[in-house]
Amino acid sequence: MGPLLVLLSAACFGAMAVFGKLAYDEGVSPQSLVLLRFVLAAALLVAMTALHALRTGRGPVTAPGSGRPHRLLLTGLALGGIGYALQATLYFAALGRIDAALVALVLYTYPVLVTLAAVLLGRERLTPARLAALGVSTLGTLLVLVGAGAVGFDATGVALAFGSALTYTVYILVSDATVRQVPPVVLTTLVMTGAAVVLSAQAALTGGIDLPATAHGWLWIACIAVVSTVVAALAFFAGMRRTGPSTASILSTFEPVATATLAALLLDEFLTPVQVIGGGLVLASVALVQLRGRGPRVEDDAGDQIVGRASRASRWDGTLNP
Repeated sequence: MGPLLVLLSAACFGAMAVFGKLAYDEGVSPQSLVLLRFVLAAALLVAMTALHALRTGRGPVTAPGSGRPHRLLLTGLALGGIGYALQATLYFAALGRIDAALVALVLYTYPVLVTLAAVLLGRERLTPARLAALGVSTLGTLLVLVGAGAVGFDATGVALAFGSALTYTVYILVSDATVRQVPPVVLTTLVMTGAAVVLSAQAALTGGIDLPATAHGWLWIACIAVVSTVVAALAFFAGMRRTGPSTASILSTFEPVATATLAALLLDEFLTPVQVIGGGLVLASVALVQLRGRGPRVEDDAGDQIVGRASRASRWDGTLNP
């Protein structure tokens, strides 16, 4: 289920570009879209958490041996308020200076960064299957994005995009350590709440935002909040909990393939032959990374580390409690 959940997450994240373009057509500004995305997502997740607590009489809990709940609470909020918010800020700042395809090309260096960091930190091993999958997925992503065209090189814009990739790398690695100690629903709620609070404060300090003027504008924002944020983040955390950070980041390269495909289906855009070949390579990487399963994780081999025990003891069953 782990790889399927990550692929579902990538498809949902990939749909965000299409929903965003439709929202822009309705006059929604980028600042409004980003803020409302996180506010609506946080509100929905908080409501889900509260309803579950009322129905069961139990609040969200952490895994046995997972440490202090207050530390995990602050970590989850910081992942959203610092990690997610900073990544989004750098990403949209880069978009203001260079072509979107070039931003995506630089951003998608993060699977390589995550894999190397996970190996250097001793969390995972660089197996031949994983290394081959990383190379194939990177080449496929390159072809998909180059097929869309990339112009307007600017050193500052590229630096901002690479900063976004570095931030997302840290976000994934910290999330991996945290999601094995708390249920994905709880972590997703904390992340979205942290991002919503920080971005709301930023908007208040900079003069606020303009709310969408049309019902269709609200519809596309709701689609982004529900499909491309809540479902996407839940599926990613649940999938990464089962696969590990490097495999999850490799599988996430399916996102630009999903974006290009949905754009062709819904926006009358077309896939170039180069993009089709690139998409095929990304899909091939999914098979490669599964040649020997998800690959052994270090804590699973040792069998005596607290996080490893917590991960096995707290396998999520779809509710707020492990």
